[in-house]
Amino acid sequence: MTLWVFGYGSLLWNPGFEVAQTRRARLTGYHRSFCMRSVHHRGTAEDPGLVLALDAQPGASCDGLALAAQDDETEAVLAYLRERELVSSAYLERLVELETPDGALTALAYVIDPDHVQYAAHLTLEEQAQIIARAVGGRGPNTEYLWNTASHLAELGIPDAELQWLSERVRALAA
Repeated sequence: MTLWVFGYGSLLWNPGFEVAQTRRARLTGYHRSFCMRSVHHRGTAEDPGLVLALDAQPGASCDGLALAAQDDETEAVLAYLRERELVSSAYLERLVELETPDGALTALAYVIDPDHVQYAAHLTLEEQAQIIARAVGGRGPNTEYLWNTASHLAELGIPDAELQWLSERVRALAA
């Protein structure tokens, strides 16, 4: 059975595994949001950054990519993703139903735990921009994460008004 993974943030531009197949995909009931404080990859415990997470919201949807792992790499990909995404307990690993042009499929997704201390859905876009403009973590500047994700979404033809606004605002702050 093929392991499908839903990419909506950094998995779009840095999956970290060999992708056998991609499909445009939509996840309903969640939206893409900078609602997770990053204390490892894009910030520190002393100065957290922000990363994207899937935040449950009735009536919402998130467009991204369904990424298929090579069939003989399923266990290795799963181990890699768990090490990468579950570095703290802020993400919850879930099987979700995606809509694709080729029909529905079940995929692995990492969604935010709204009860976790790293959950930060209350921040305004301006507050998000101020944090992203200055934070740096083990995988580099928070700005890089934002700009790579925004540019890949644009290349894929997936509009995201919030990420576009944040990208422009953070560029102005960084100038």
